[in-house]
Amino acid sequence: MNSPSGETSQTLDRGLTVLALLAAHGEGLTAAELAEELSTARAVVYRLLRTLEAHRLVGRIDTRYVLGIGIAELASKLRPQLQATVLPILRRLSEETNSTTLLSIADGDQALILLTEEPTRGLFHLALRQGARHPLDVGADGIAILAGRPPSENDGDDVELARRRGYALTAGALQSGAVGVAAPIRTSDWATASIGVVQLGVEVSDPRVPELVTAAAAEAARRLSGDFTTETAAQS
Repeated sequence: MNSPSGETSQTLDRGLTVLALLAAHGEGLTAAELAEELSTARAVVYRLLRTLEAHRLVGRIDTRYVLGIGIAELASKLRPQLQATVLPILRRLSEETNSTTLLSIADGDQALILLTEEPTRGLFHLALRQGARHPLDVGADGIAILAGRPPSENDGDDVELARRRGYALTAGALQSGAVGVAAPIRTSDWATASIGVVQLGVEVSDPRVPELVTAAAAEAARRLSGDFTTETAAQS
């Protein structure tokens, strides 16, 4: 008999897998396609879909199922937690790298800059606008989010490289004369947020920047997962 910590719910696991599949297919999937992806009977999939529809986590367009408005509502409730948890990390990273730092989240097929912090020292740095959006596959922050997800046939070379490295690096992607480094916040195998830095120049000012960014993203993931170690708390 398994210990409680080792037990999982197959039904819940399938339901969460349905949501991940729909998130990866913006055009939606049919019940038959979902059944094939899950390697299960169509009747099981229909029961899952009806339950998810009842909670507004899934919607339907003709015969295709898509993510529902309930996902956005849950995400909106997560934002205050993200802000409170990640802001101290952004501030420290900004001082360590003397760079503008940012927290970005995935909003559909776009990256939304949720929080920014500017360094207190130095005369010249980039100012980023909170609330600004751009395609997920453009800019280090969005590419990092995509790299923090399972591989997809739609992944570009930059996403695949970022997945291997553990961080994304772009130059001039969103702003000419600026370089960005970002790493996904991994609280599951489907990243929805990233932490990054943006600097003036064509390359990072310090070779330690990628390591500092990935460490900051890992700390954010631990905090959001409720793992507050003594060392982490002492750094707050």
